[in-house]
Amino acid sequence: MSCLPPTATLVYDADCDFCKASVAWVRAHALPGAIEFLPSQSPQRRERFPWLTDAHCNTAMQLILPDGRTFSGDRALPELLARTRRWRRVAWLARWLTTLGIAGPFYGWIARHRHQLSRTPPERTNQAVQ
Repeated sequence: MSCLPPTATLVYDADCDFCKASVAWVRAHALPGAIEFLPSQSPQRRERFPWLTDAHCNTAMQLILPDGRTFSGDRALPELLARTRRWRRVAWLARWLTTLGIAGPFYGWIARHRHQLSRTPPERTNQAVQ
């Protein structure tokens, strides 16, 4: 019997470098077959998930579970972490921060500024990390 969760679908903004970098991180850490990645601009997103409007997708990432439940933005984070190798152990923390209302404003600020964050010059990013 497999312990792998069924495949969830992460819908993201493929026109946003910050979003693409986030997807690359999730892809690198995800359990094999646990997450499918689908650009919000794709016709497949509109066909498969007609309830997800462009407005929803322009506001936050969307995670659709196999049973159809949809988690948006900060509420998707615990479910995403639960589908990773190392980070699933802290999914409870993300769920707790979301429940307390702490994660939402932080995620909202990042989502609203994601295009500006994408344009951070590499030398500034490297200096911030050092």
